[in-house]
Amino acid sequence: MLKFKINDQEVEALPEWTVLEAAREKGIHIPTLCYHEAVGPSGACRLCVVEVVEGNWSKVVISCMYPVKEGITVFTDSARVKNVRRWILEMLLAECPASKEIQTLAAEYGIKNSRFSIKNPEEQCMLCGLCVRVCREVVGVSAITTVGRGVHKVIGTPFRKPSEACVACGSCVTVCPTGAMQTRLDAVRGPVDAHKS
Repeated sequence: MLKFKINDQEVEALPEWTVLEAAREKGIHIPTLCYHEAVGPSGACRLCVVEVVEGNWSKVVISCMYPVKEGITVFTDSARVKNVRRWILEMLLAECPASKEIQTLAAEYGIKNSRFSIKNPEEQCMLCGLCVRVCREVVGVSAITTVGRGVHKVIGTPFRKPSEACVACGSCVTVCPTGAMQTRLDAVRGPVDAHKS
């Protein structure tokens, strides 16, 4: 077991754990959106940032992918961390302003509006890819994927037609952190009758 500190509290963790896993094991809250235990981490939302102090230097890292190390000190709510989270939440609020989850998280950090431009006031999807990963890694069918690149990237199916690979299990809806997948499910799976044997 490796020993280190989280918020000045001594903790122990297995060498293969991340800082987020060690924090959750000890009941220490770190906010996340794109993280789920059922799939590998992707670091897409960046909300799980923490400040890591090692020796004479410190840096802000994403806890879902940062490995634990002997002797480090982690701060989950320092001034630097709060500042970075506020920026991230402002960007997310502009990207998916219709998401109640994003609105709630932003309000917790005192953010009511975003200084960034809003392209679609009805958008809920933050493009974290959690739905894609659970479809591929847990369900094993890869019925949905990211389509397009850059500012044109969306969650969908090839050619934007219902996927024959979709088994209509609803796993993508269950793990979606913003509720966006609920409105997109019909476009992904097609008519429910098509899935009856």
